[in-house]
Amino acid sequence: MSSNGKRGLGYWINAWLPVAIGIAIVVLESTELFGADHTSGPLRRIYEAIFGHVSNARWEIIHHYIRKSGHFFWYGAIGLAWLRAWWMTLLHSHFLPDAFLGLLGTALVASCDEWHQTFLPNRTGSPWDVLLDCTGAITLQVLVYVFMRTFRPKRLARVE
Repeated sequence: MSSNGKRGLGYWINAWLPVAIGIAIVVLESTELFGADHTSGPLRRIYEAIFGHVSNARWEIIHHYIRKSGHFFWYGAIGLAWLRAWWMTLLHSHFLPDAFLGLLGTALVASCDEWHQTFLPNRTGSPWDVLLDCTGAITLQVLVYVFMRTFRPKRLARVE
């Protein structure tokens, strides 16, 4: 921040670029190419290289959990990017309103992603995936809150 208190373009880019990158990755992966029918083969080869052969029936279960874990953790990361952006933007705010705005942004992106997938022939949109995505965001935000309360309480209180 400059000496006169104004935040320049670099500040805003630093605050919001992670959100934009997160959304861009969702847009790129929300295509036919990343449907379960296309990710199964490559993920199975990687899995079997690490853990050994797995039956087709067992692989279907494992593949499902890999994909759902991806939802949980990626949208958790997006939730943190939103939280960080609001934290940097609303300087006199507190953690809870910023976390709520972060969750709202995550829910919006997840809802748009699932809606978009309903138009693709090999994808389906599910409100359960939106719930899973939001759960990932809440979980990672709670972990950050606990970390901040434990190790950086003054930063969390915004004592400047």
